[in-house]
Amino acid sequence: MNKKVQVQDLGLKDYKETWDYQEQLFKSILDTKIKNRREAAGLETDNHFLFVEHPHVYTLGKSGDISNLLVDEAQLKAKHAKFYKVNRGGDITYHGPGQVVGYPILDLDNFFTDIHKYLRFLEEVIIRTLAEYDLIAERSKGETGVWLDVGTPFARKICAMGVRASRWVTMHGFALNVNADLGYFDLMIPCGIKGKAVTSLNVELGLEKVDETEVKQKLIKHFSELFEADVVNI
Repeated sequence: MNKKVQVQDLGLKDYKETWDYQEQLFKSILDTKIKNRREAAGLETDNHFLFVEHPHVYTLGKSGDISNLLVDEAQLKAKHAKFYKVNRGGDITYHGPGQVVGYPILDLDNFFTDIHKYLRFLEEVIIRTLAEYDLIAERSKGETGVWLDVGTPFARKICAMGVRASRWVTMHGFALNVNADLGYFDLMIPCGIKGKAVTSLNVELGLEKVDETEVKQKLIKHFSELFEADVVNI
């Protein structure tokens, strides 16, 4: 099993360009697995972890409801935002500047073959990272992602998640609000869940700006511990 995970920080990059790059890496891993199965080639499969920040964009998952986007095309254009239907799970999600977005493209045969466990581990990476900022983050029953003050009238989501997996290869991932412009969340029903607020790490800490590089370092530290991964920056 190859536990090495290649970490790339793509910086600010268009959503569709990043999606295409994810698909390229995803297909490469699948092709290797198919070759191994057909030819007993015994080739190692790669694992990747992409960090990226997107210009304003709304994405709708396979099971999502377009009515959860509350603006039309003209209003999106006025907000300098794009919209895409995508092949991940989940409903509608916003990405934009000030978010730390992580896309693990892993062959789970190198780690464990359990999608439920994979999602819980991704959530745990976020929970442990936020704990380093003295925030008690939690899961909310029946709602993927990471929340604060679950079970109270003040429950608010700080990290959205949605993944795709085929033959135990993953893509898409999480979006953690670090210095996000929360006004953009008013243009949708986040993840299709009505009446739930959204927050950002800088708001919770009462800071104008949180060091995003530091947040990424903490995320990778907890990811490598939980997945017992050998992380390599490329």
